Amino acid sequence: MTRKWAFWRRVQYGTGIGTFFSLLLLGVYMGFFYSPASCFDGRQNADERGVDCGGSCTRICAADVAAPTVNWARSFMVTASQYNAVAYIENTNTLAASPEIPYTFKLYDADGLIAERSGVTILPPDSVYPIFADRIDTNGRVPTQTILELGEATIWIPATGGRDQFLVNSRSLSGADSRPRLTANISNNALTAARNVEVVATIFDARGNALTASRTFVDEFSPRSTKEVVFTWPGPIAKTIRSCEVPTDIVLGIDLSGSMNNDNDSPPEPISAVITAARAFVERLRSSDQSGIVTFASEAVLVTPLTNDLLAVATTVGELRIDPAEERGSTNTGDAIYRATEELTSSRHNDAARKVLVILTDGLATAPNENPSDYALTAAAAARAAGIDVYAIGLGVNVDMDFVQALASSPGQAFAAVSARDVDRIYQNITADLCEDGAAVIEIIPKSNANFSTIN
Repeated sequence: MTRKWAFWRRVQYGTGIGTFFSLLLLGVYMGFFYSPASCFDGRQNADERGVDCGGSCTRICAADVAAPTVNWARSFMVTASQYNAVAYIENTNTLAASPEIPYTFKLYDADGLIAERSGVTILPPDSVYPIFADRIDTNGRVPTQTILELGEATIWIPATGGRDQFLVNSRSLSGADSRPRLTANISNNALTAARNVEVVATIFDARGNALTASRTFVDEFSPRSTKEVVFTWPGPIAKTIRSCEVPTDIVLGIDLSGSMNNDNDSPPEPISAVITAARAFVERLRSSDQSGIVTFASEAVLVTPLTNDLLAVATTVGELRIDPAEERGSTNTGDAIYRATEELTSSRHNDAARKVLVILTDGLATAPNENPSDYALTAAAAARAAGIDVYAIGLGVNVDMDFVQALASSPGQAFAAVSARDVDRIYQNITADLCEDGAAVIEIIPKSNANFSTIN
């Protein structure tokens, strides 16, 4: 019995000593070596679906979300050497958002890369959102291609609000040809405040092509509140927006030199066909437009200043005649362009309207000095610099179309009328070019991370 009792006493002592050292070792391990499973330890443990994501972690694993896609990217000129770049990216994930996605805009021309701009943006869920980079220096080069490269979003988290968090109640564009100003009334429908809200306004034509864009920020947007947000542009945008919603101030420059009577018919041609077509052109203008008339032969004359009395302008066009004294006169194209430019930049110009000159001539400039063609081309350059869209029509088989094309703002705005019958068709084409079918679309998109979940 004594031996049996001694044996169990040794067992008890050994068990106690073993337990003591086990607890000691466990304490050392817990104190110096053990770290509990967490969403920030760089390891996949506990119930995580990936490293620090899924399961009880707030972060969503990248493998469980669809990568965002770039719908389009474009650049818009601010000055001759600075461009704003805009891209639309789509996040098809209903609840997954990212607080930081890296991106790089790259601008190219025919000679290669011009400039690039990198940054980081947020991406709310379930819609299309803009990325905007302002005033990218191109060193005088003109970008013909803009590419947006998206980096990998390293963090995806749940978000309860997307585009439906904000509602654009109204928008109004004014001063399109002077100091463009777009005013929008926007509501925050969420029950939480939004801070540092980025808002991008993009104007599209009727075919869905982006024409220009602007950006602003709202520092504090209270819940269930409404704010007036203002977008501006550093220069006129009336030429850019060819929607019928933007009115037009247009001066017709009509050649009344003696050669316009050269067929000696009754009525004389091609002047009769030109007058008929020009009158029809004025009659097609809208009530919001203004028109004026400049005629030119040896001298240029402002016959009708800009006015919205289009009936009176059309009547005046119909009464135009060639002065018999001009049968052996000159063609002063340059002064005609200068007179039109003066009128389109006068106090009579509507600041909300685009400025347009349509000039028709059947020959080269022959006045007022030793280099009349150069004088006319200088006048046309000055008109374009003043923001005037110059359309030029060359009439007849002997007209110098190189000269006519040099007058116009672009190759597509120069027309050859081989015969008088072509003039009306050309005026109709110009009407269609000035005013597209359908309204311009102004899309305003606020972007906020107000409803992103807190990472834990």
